Amino acid sequence: MIRGASLLLLILLAGASLACAETPDKVATDAANAASDPVAQVRNAKSWEYGPFVNWGSGIGDRSDFKFLSLGVELGKTVTPVLHAGVFTGQFQLAGNIMPLWLAFTPAPHEQAFQYPGGYFTGPDGGGTYKGVSLTPVIFRWNFVTKSRHFQPWFQGAGGVIYTTHKFPPDLLVPHGTPGATSVFNFSPQGGLGFHYFTSPKRSIDVGLNAVHISSASLGDRNPGVNASLQLQVGYTFWK
Repeated sequence: MIRGASLLLLILLAGASLACAETPDKVATDAANAASDPVAQVRNAKSWEYGPFVNWGSGIGDRSDFKFLSLGVELGKTVTPVLHAGVFTGQFQLAGNIMPLWLAFTPAPHEQAFQYPGGYFTGPDGGGTYKGVSLTPVIFRWNFVTKSRHFQPWFQGAGGVIYTTHKFPPDLLVPHGTPGATSVFNFSPQGGLGFHYFTSPKRSIDVGLNAVHISSASLGDRNPGVNASLQLQVGYTFWK
């Protein structure tokens, strides 16, 4: 009985020794796998992400002569595990950004036809470069799950607010030369798609294309707005 118990103890100790001997190799293998699959690494960790970006875009239709440039910083967090939904399998991410530099380049002041109840009249229209800041506190992003180790596609919807130092968009000039009737505050509902391309386990280059609508929600007497613009966003992200 004692001899059998001793033999069993020796077998258990030998097994434990072998397991311990394998542990460094297993740790090294796991580390190598994580390094070679950074997309899975941040997906499994539900990582935070932050980094700078630049936006450049143009208005569409009757605003095709409007150009936009902005610089900002984004912060986000993956908040769900992988949710299985066929081709839409992915994770939900909540993010936001701030653009301390927001610029709109519009045509120089010129004569413009304005509509009013009962007809049209021609008057001086404002224009030039408009400066401001933009805050997008809510970005709802869906990160698709793919088999790629470096490529992470996504689509998103978002809403923000823009403040400009002069009323935007340019409108009828009042006697003192300030565009009238519009507002220094505008809202920017938007949606788009893009991707992260991981250059290392916790670094990625990011590209997105957003369709952005700009409207004052009638805070001014008129709300000509910018019905649609397409803006390309390029950034660099740190994952934690």
